[in-house]
Amino acid sequence: MLAVLVLTLVGASLALPAPENAGNHWAVVVAGSSGWGNYRHQADACHAYQILHKNGIPDERIIVFMYDDIANNEENPTPGIVINRPNGTDVYHGVPKDYNNRNVTPENFLNVLKGDKEAMAHIGSGKVLQSGPDDNVFVFFTDHGAPNLIAFPESELHVKDLEEALQYMHDNNMYKNLVFYLEACESGSMFHRHLPDNINIFATSASNPHESSYACYFDEKRETYLGDVYSVKWMEDSDTEDLSKETLQKQFKIVRRETNTSHVREYGDMAMKNMTLLEFQGGKSAVDLTPLPPYPEVPFDAVPAPEVKLEILRRRLKSAETEEQRDDISDLIKQEFSERKMIQETVEAIVVKATADADQAELVLSDRTRDLTEHDCYKRAVTHFRRRCFPFNVYEHALRHLYTLVNLCEEGLPVQQITGVMDEVCIARN
Repeated sequence: MLAVLVLTLVGASLALPAPENAGNHWAVVVAGSSGWGNYRHQADACHAYQILHKNGIPDERIIVFMYDDIANNEENPTPGIVINRPNGTDVYHGVPKDYNNRNVTPENFLNVLKGDKEAMAHIGSGKVLQSGPDDNVFVFFTDHGAPNLIAFPESELHVKDLEEALQYMHDNNMYKNLVFYLEACESGSMFHRHLPDNINIFATSASNPHESSYACYFDEKRETYLGDVYSVKWMEDSDTEDLSKETLQKQFKIVRRETNTSHVREYGDMAMKNMTLLEFQGGKSAVDLTPLPPYPEVPFDAVPAPEVKLEILRRRLKSAETEEQRDDISDLIKQEFSERKMIQETVEAIVVKATADADQAELVLSDRTRDLTEHDCYKRAVTHFRRRCFPFNVYEHALRHLYTLVNLCEEGLPVQQITGVMDEVCIARN
């Protein structure tokens, strides 16, 4: 998450300080989820911090958002330690605690990007981007997603709000070049037809606009997934390559090839792809850039992100040692299926009541590939659905049905009609 200009290499891959006018390098790292079942997102974020820190970006220019309920969670068999691959090293130590718990919000993230110190006064560390026209910026975000939004612990960030923040940064000369890596389901929808190609931003996403991203590295000891495929692929590549030589283009091609579970995509300014990773994932101080040795092969165990909760329960059932444990876990599996059925039936009822006829309802329920243009309608509908029907931090699977709200809005239904039907259906359900 940051930029770096390296003019020479000396000895064992030391990065020399760049000229005074070369600019600084900044990074923003975000894990948008909470809870032990989402361990992997904070592990991804911590690992990303370690890469940036090791390669010379000072902590005062790395800003970290994470709920911070994993390292010392009662379910953690190694208190104070977080790992991002099986038998991996601790990635939690030293991570700045800039914005934790309820401070991990879309509003705070956008204010940090826009450098709004006044808005962030007395919140967390108060750190914001103070980058200028000669500086490079690296942003990494990892969490759940849905069409045209990415999730935070208690709310969500919509594509138009992110688009406006990035445009603000460009218009106010807050960077020379910016790279954005995004891990989430439907993450491509945050850039597809939204990220201009002329504002010096290069972005890659874990998936295309209409598919899930994948979790990986199930850990038997911790009974959770340690990483996400796209994220660990770019980070393990950065760990084991010479960042002063490898380009953004090469890393994208490696990650796209090795992330064979979803379709990694690239967006924005393609002219930036020949810049080196060190210009974004490293700093200007003289640090040892010697790559780590290749990682040992371990089982990958990739699973679609929406299936993580159920897959964890299935694995726990398989390893249960007593009949009582098996009964308890079986009940949790039944509850998960019951909740999924309830969400599906609720969404179907909303769609049937809101649409004009059976044909329109069928279209809304079946089309998962429609591009969003009615952004205000969708944002209001999603917010109402979260508040009145299914809070996403409790019912994560509800995110999988938000495509229907895209379709309802694109069909031209008034948002008041959509939210009114939600009230009717969800109040009756409760």
